[in-house]
Amino acid sequence: MASTTSIIWLAAGAGLLSAVSASAVPPAAWVALTLMLHGSRGLDGATGIAIVFAVSYVSIAIGSRGILPLPAPGYFALAAAITVTFALPFAIDRLVAHRLGPLGATLVFPLALVASEFLRSRFTPAATWLSIAYSQYGFLPLMQIASLVGIWGITFVVAWSASTFEWAWRYDFAWAVVRTPVLACAAVVGVIVFGGSARLLFASTEQPSLRVATLNRPVDLFVPGEMTRITEGRVSPDERPRVAEKISRLHDWFLDGSRREARAGARLVAWPEANLIVFADDEAAFLERARRVAADEHIYLAIGLATIHVGTPLPFENKAVVIDPNGAVLVNYLKTHPVSGWEAGIMRRGDGRLPVVATDAGRLATAICFDADFPEFIRQAGQRFADLLILPANEWRTIKYLHQQMAAFRAIENGVPIVRPAASGISSAIDPWGRVLGVSDFFSPGDRTLTAQVPIGGFRTLYARTGDLFAWLCVAGLVAALTRIG
Repeated sequence: MASTTSIIWLAAGAGLLSAVSASAVPPAAWVALTLMLHGSRGLDGATGIAIVFAVSYVSIAIGSRGILPLPAPGYFALAAAITVTFALPFAIDRLVAHRLGPLGATLVFPLALVASEFLRSRFTPAATWLSIAYSQYGFLPLMQIASLVGIWGITFVVAWSASTFEWAWRYDFAWAVVRTPVLACAAVVGVIVFGGSARLLFASTEQPSLRVATLNRPVDLFVPGEMTRITEGRVSPDERPRVAEKISRLHDWFLDGSRREARAGARLVAWPEANLIVFADDEAAFLERARRVAADEHIYLAIGLATIHVGTPLPFENKAVVIDPNGAVLVNYLKTHPVSGWEAGIMRRGDGRLPVVATDAGRLATAICFDADFPEFIRQAGQRFADLLILPANEWRTIKYLHQQMAAFRAIENGVPIVRPAASGISSAIDPWGRVLGVSDFFSPGDRTLTAQVPIGGFRTLYARTGDLFAWLCVAGLVAALTRIG
């Protein structure tokens, strides 16, 4: 009976986590982890661990179906690999926690979850996707801890709170037994939330601002799949004139739209990732036109550029080009992190250096889409004192909210505002505290242009200086706990 009840608690928590995996509902993660821990800790032996893995696999396979862009069976194999990293902390908790004192017992699970998420982000192509930390989007006071220790501090707080509450629940909330871990956890969480609230309350509002506009491609110019085929370089000589005519119309669309927004007051106009397609031998001529627009309208122009090398093994250059109001090209950045699968198979990679350039408007940094899912990469913006990060993106409907929300954590970590023009997603402007200044949904009817007044100026953060030190300390703490009971 106890095992059946434990399985029910485990499944209830996993089901809740699966239901909110593609959207941020902050309380859901706290409740879900508590229920899963209660179920896991009530199961015995190797069979119990196997049940934890099985239930976790079903939860991840269902909840991530639209998030991970792979066909079966590759999708289910990837879900299994992610399950290992998610379920392992529960297994470690079951094996270790009961051998330690009350406070130590509550710390094993958060140490293990942070270590698992962090090592997965560093040593697998998954980056920080599916981190529990992202479930706390919208809980701004808690999100501020990312400025100190990155998202790993958020994962730790949520997991420690769940572990502590479950410990108290297991002992029927007997105060004499649970007092020490409960008071310790409550004090730390209270200080973090209070400190985060104070950080938001006293956030500076005096820095200069820049009027920004983001554009998006026309929805009816290309038929479904056509842009993908062009990006892959699959254009025959017979097709070339017809495709070139469409691409020419696309160029006019973006350049004319940039002039329009400049004359409406924008000083920076940004285009989404790979939305401006150009054949390699036409790139110089197009950039000359773009430079002329920037100079004529006296604006900064940030272009998400797909340069296509037809007939080569790696036909796709995924670029971000930034042009200043004098018509000079400041940045010609090649994306560093391709998404595994289709993009990785056709894309030429960058050198891993995130550009930061000094301008009259401040120090501008640039990265592209999936790059931003690697905090250690984006930390270059904070280390080099960027005042604005321009982040062109291109995604798909299922992840449009989740991926836009993930970018807010990079803003907090590095104390830098972000402008994120997104194709097939949510374009947004975000301030250094993770607050959204404006959004535009590609899938909404009507004009998909975003305009926002964005504060320019970075704020130095501890995370930008020390990076993932806290996560490595969690790894060390977990190793110490395992060694102690070994």
